[in-house]
Amino acid sequence: MAAILGWVERQEVYMFVQHQVQNQNRGIPFPKSIAQELLTTYGSPLYVYQGDRLRQTIRHITQAIPYPKTRFHFASVTNGNISLLQIFRDEGWGLHANTPGDVYLGLQAGFHPSQIVYSGSNLSRDDMEQIFQWGVTRLNLDSLSQLHLYCEIVTQRRKDAKEDLSSRLCDFARSHSQIQLGMRLNLSEITGDSRIGVRPSEFPDAIAICNAAGLKLSSLHFYRGTGTNATKAFTQVIDPVIAIAQQLPDWQILDFGGGFGYPYKSEGAAFDWEEFGFAITQKLDCIQSKIELVIEPGRAAIAGCGTLLARVVSTKWQEGKQIVGVDTTVANLSVPAVHGGDREIVTWLENPPLHPTDVCGNTTYSRDYLGRNCNLPALQIGDAIAVLDTGAYGYAMSSHFLHRPRPAEVLIENNTHRLIRQRENYSILLNGQIFN
Repeated sequence: MAAILGWVERQEVYMFVQHQVQNQNRGIPFPKSIAQELLTTYGSPLYVYQGDRLRQTIRHITQAIPYPKTRFHFASVTNGNISLLQIFRDEGWGLHANTPGDVYLGLQAGFHPSQIVYSGSNLSRDDMEQIFQWGVTRLNLDSLSQLHLYCEIVTQRRKDAKEDLSSRLCDFARSHSQIQLGMRLNLSEITGDSRIGVRPSEFPDAIAICNAAGLKLSSLHFYRGTGTNATKAFTQVIDPVIAIAQQLPDWQILDFGGGFGYPYKSEGAAFDWEEFGFAITQKLDCIQSKIELVIEPGRAAIAGCGTLLARVVSTKWQEGKQIVGVDTTVANLSVPAVHGGDREIVTWLENPPLHPTDVCGNTTYSRDYLGRNCNLPALQIGDAIAVLDTGAYGYAMSSHFLHRPRPAEVLIENNTHRLIRQRENYSILLNGQIFN
């Protein structure tokens, strides 16, 4: 109850911070002078991240959930830049990994293996061996076959360690004692139509597989679905998820996963972290044995701190519509249909008349639109535009499709800026190729 009372006492403060965080993504992200300095220094196009804003969002989410046994893990699938991962590490968050590549980047960013939770699907034996070798011991697995494969690896490693008769046995015993296995939940009533996870009817088989390997099934992972902004979509399923988790005799961890959305449009619904934090704290406080809560925000934490800057290279008009060509391409920004929704585009021109505008990339690919039917002033060659809210699934989903090198990345923090990823040049297109 103390945690709940603390939440109530801080409610007004939280609501003020929430208003700030949710509305900073609207309008100009930083002054024109800074945009010009960045483009002059680092070139165009350019990914820009505001570190101070990222830290504010991290702290806002952290403070919104008063349940004392809560751990936060950033879903690095949304952005794998080492400098940004280190901000999450410095703020006390761990890492949520979907792939071995996520784990690798997390280790390079300075996360300890114990700070990384793997929740993915369809790992090969080599992938799973690699994750084991890196020392990651917190896993939420997607199927009985993946659980069986992992337990096979643990059993074989145990056998190898015994035969080695060296310090490897002690090392293995130490890491073996830290293994925390979970299953990802699939139940259409609360997870929707999803390929992810196992049904509760499969729990007895999962428990038997773990027992045979001398392990326990202690975690349940719930995944709502990517980009869910409706707070009730999460709060309404807390009771059934807890009831299902209680079917696990060794249940210790509730991993409420990710899928937390972000309001890309100013009129769109925004996820209410305080409402969610109050609801889940109230429910978990009623459980006699103190359950560890894991929360894995991705886009909700990082989307708003990122901006893609570009320069206008061409303009024309078609029946009252402005067609603006810029020096980047949709290949440098995730396709809205995949991971993002329409992002707002702004300029630094002051109070001009606005015109319906299509912002087009620098290729003849027919779908190379960064924005359609935007309301923008009449632009000229050399003007700068800003594509907002590109911190998540922006650079992370950029590619060499259309054979354009990828942009540089810059971090602004404490009134300074620095390069955190070099701009590619055309030689990158030859990497790995073998030719005469």
